[in-house]
Amino acid sequence: MGKASKTKQEYGRREKIAAQRAAAKRSEQRRNGLLIAGGAVIVVIAVVVAFVVVKTNKSSSSTPTASASISGAPTGAALSSTVSKITSVPTSATDAIGTGGSAVSKPQTVSGGTLLTSGGKPEMLYIGAEYCPYCAAERWAMIVALSRFGTFSGLQPMRSSASDVYASTPTWTFAHSTFKSNYVTFSPVEWYNNVETSPNTYTVLQAPTSAQMALFKQYDGPPYVSSDDAESFPFVDIGNKYLILGASYSPQVLSGLTWDQINSDMSNASSPVAQGIGGTANYMTAALCKLTSNQPSTACTSAIQSLESSV
Repeated sequence: MGKASKTKQEYGRREKIAAQRAAAKRSEQRRNGLLIAGGAVIVVIAVVVAFVVVKTNKSSSSTPTASASISGAPTGAALSSTVSKITSVPTSATDAIGTGGSAVSKPQTVSGGTLLTSGGKPEMLYIGAEYCPYCAAERWAMIVALSRFGTFSGLQPMRSSASDVYASTPTWTFAHSTFKSNYVTFSPVEWYNNVETSPNTYTVLQAPTSAQMALFKQYDGPPYVSSDDAESFPFVDIGNKYLILGASYSPQVLSGLTWDQINSDMSNASSPVAQGIGGTANYMTAALCKLTSNQPSTACTSAIQSLESSV
């Protein structure tokens, strides 16, 4: 398949703070056209958030490439410790956070969707990209939420693009990771990597399957988002019953922090970091608990069950 690439498109949507409006306005100047790969398939990738939308078209090579060197990321024993902390945040800490307040958006409800399952369990599908700052924010919450239902292995630190808004947001990548659970199936797709081959251009890392692409096209558009924001990410489909289209909180709260500082902030329920990550994780957990009949009880606490009626 031949290669074609375009620069990223970014524009504001449902903006709530002046800084985000300014970032969106600057991003509009980089808007461009469509991606055509191999003369046969047109792929349009857009990054949507509750505050700012980033629409991006990237190169279409199907060959995975290594992630760029991650500055300031933990390694060795420090990495193991950092992973352990984010995958074992006490429910007592997140229960105290609740919804995280008005800065956190709750999932959208799907009308009449057929339950998405895999291996006889409810399935949670994520489609995003390593370069995406909004995916960067959302991954922290996904890891906290899903770790209540199972076990991750192979998580590696990652930063979002250094040339995007919320540059170099500290995060994780799901590429090459695994998740095991008796209750839910997690299917992550990191569509593009974080290796900039030319200005604002990245390479396909994990292409969605045809079934995943069908869900992406079906649910990442009207009536859930406007046609202008269709086929955008981060895209999270929780069992075809709940959707998260864009980041649930602003990546700005993670700006300038290290992985360890983010972990430490999770113990302070009043911190913007804890409210963003914990509130989003609680909404995700409540949605998953509704699909698992509130199993396991260690995940579906009374505080989480009290949120179920709001998702």
